Amino acid sequence: MVTINYKSSICFITLNRVDKKNALNDEMVDELKQQFQQAFTDEKVKIIVLEANGDVFSAGADLAYLKKLQENTLAENVADSSSLAALYQMIYEGPKLVIAAVQGHAIAGGCGLATVCDFCYASSDAKFGYTEVKIGFIPAIVSFYLIRKIGETRAKELLLTGVLISAEEAQNLGMINKVVAPTKLKFEVEQFANQIIANCSSEALNRTKELIRTMPSLDTNTAMEYAAQMNAKARATEDCKKGINAFLNKEKIQW
Repeated sequence: MVTINYKSSICFITLNRVDKKNALNDEMVDELKQQFQQAFTDEKVKIIVLEANGDVFSAGADLAYLKKLQENTLAENVADSSSLAALYQMIYEGPKLVIAAVQGHAIAGGCGLATVCDFCYASSDAKFGYTEVKIGFIPAIVSFYLIRKIGETRAKELLLTGVLISAEEAQNLGMINKVVAPTKLKFEVEQFANQIIANCSSEALNRTKELIRTMPSLDTNTAMEYAAQMNAKARATEDCKKGINAFLNKEKIQW
């Protein structure tokens, strides 16, 4: 259901349930968690790309699987929902940057996967939508991340209508970073990933990612204290010392 491949310092995690339009079920979620954990702990990996085979990124939750879940107890359904929540949190808080490469539709839980990634590139023919309300379900888990990403007003427009929007509309809302021609999606994503790998310290990226997710929940005084602590700790890292020495000596930094 999920494959993992490597190209230099980039790890490609690929949704590969093409016959089901890469719809999510418990097995697929578990495989994704395993593959992300492997990539996060692999020292050779600098950037992770989440992509999909077929003409759909992900159609969301497998409806047959959802029907089966209706027979579960509340406790069983909480455990199942918590598994997807853990996957989203793992991607969002993980120590390495994750780029979503979205072709075709990214719907409901599939759209959630794209939402929690650090960057999202999409083909011009891609569609995005949180369609849960149209089948009597709710977009509970992704709502936290979407509201944080694009704000409450815009999130309401998407979550309360279940409307599908184009890649261009998603970019205008701040959901995704770049829209590219379908034939150039993989090339553009790899090029972007390689630029980051060549120009940025992995340790600094990890610490900056932590800053970005932590700051919004803090008041001003706490935020400045936290920032000062993070700043001081960063100065003591080997990457910072290496970067400053290279800059002062007018040398190209090899990350």
